[in-house]
Amino acid sequence: MKIRYMLLHAYGMGGTIRTVVNQAHAMVEAGHDVEIVSVVRRRDEPQFAIDPRVRLSALVDQRDGVVADSLARKVWRRARGKIVPYGEFAAEYFTERVEGAVIDYVSELRDGILVTTRPALNLIAARRANAGVIRVAQEHMNLASYHEAVREQIGRHYGRFDAIAVLTETSRREYTDLLSGTPVVRIPNAVHMDQRKHTDQSNPIVIAVGRLVPQKGFDMLIPAFAAAAAEHPGWKLRIFGTGPSKERLQERIDESGMRDRIKLMGRSNRIHEELAKSSVYALSSRIEGLPMAMIEAMGHALPIVAFDCPTGPADVLTPGKDGILVPPRDVDALARSLSQVMGDRDLRVRLGAAAAQTAHGYTPEVVMPLWEKLFAALATGAPLTDPAWAAR
Repeated sequence: MKIRYMLLHAYGMGGTIRTVVNQAHAMVEAGHDVEIVSVVRRRDEPQFAIDPRVRLSALVDQRDGVVADSLARKVWRRARGKIVPYGEFAAEYFTERVEGAVIDYVSELRDGILVTTRPALNLIAARRANAGVIRVAQEHMNLASYHEAVREQIGRHYGRFDAIAVLTETSRREYTDLLSGTPVVRIPNAVHMDQRKHTDQSNPIVIAVGRLVPQKGFDMLIPAFAAAAAEHPGWKLRIFGTGPSKERLQERIDESGMRDRIKLMGRSNRIHEELAKSSVYALSSRIEGLPMAMIEAMGHALPIVAFDCPTGPADVLTPGKDGILVPPRDVDALARSLSQVMGDRDLRVRLGAAAAQTAHGYTPEVVMPLWEKLFAALATGAPLTDPAWAAR
């Protein structure tokens, strides 16, 4: 089969990019003709290594630079495209030139499978791709996280897809309710678990990983940990990641009086070593798609304490078995649960062992065959009835 994956910026960093690169590698390894199409290119080389058997191309070369943010917003308002709605998280990328390049590309395709990976690209593919192309929309966020204007366009146009692939059972139900008659399948992102060292619970460290942005809720994790740490003097919190909220988060740490126990660690190329050295993983997000960093932590046998935010954590965890879920944005409840697991090593070991077992359900050996089955069914016109597509 000829499979084309379209990403906004395949040369950048991010969970969606990494996930799509992994999918492309699995499909080319299975013998398929695979290409990754990057809408824009802002670097000479991709940040993730790409198998040389996977072709990589770009539609708009922006290596000479892009306009400064404030000016870009003004330019976008004057020269924006006509399909990508206001409110799409990456809308400002889609000037008339960029949107036009995507429209030209998808409208010239005549065969194969086209997989688009965010609402902006999905909407263009739905409205402009030819009937001879099998169209698959990937959704990496839950429906409720999108701006109202984006949801309205999804409801209007996604029915043209041959299939919509989502990450969680909650999202599958949401999209199925919105798009009656359109196949919606659940295929989670895959996480490599090879040679993952399990924590030995010897270090009193709570770890969190993610972009330093409001979505990740580290502004709530800091006071929650500070409250729990008052009862557990030896414990520390390590937050790994970079982002625009760094200064504000550091101010919160300073205000908490925990500067010696809460650290913003920046980006690490050895994050799996850091996970294995920790004893608890905390997820404080306001919203998630599928929390990949949490699943990776589970692969290290780390117990999870997480907000039951929409969506993701509850689609992965079984409360009391492999982690603890607390009500969304309830800082006091997060503090109490952190304190509970920090103070009970036996509980951490039990939850962590179950977490490691759960994580194996997200390995490439489990996930990638679901993609190949989907593509084969779409290519032959077979019904999409595999129960794994609707299983948790």
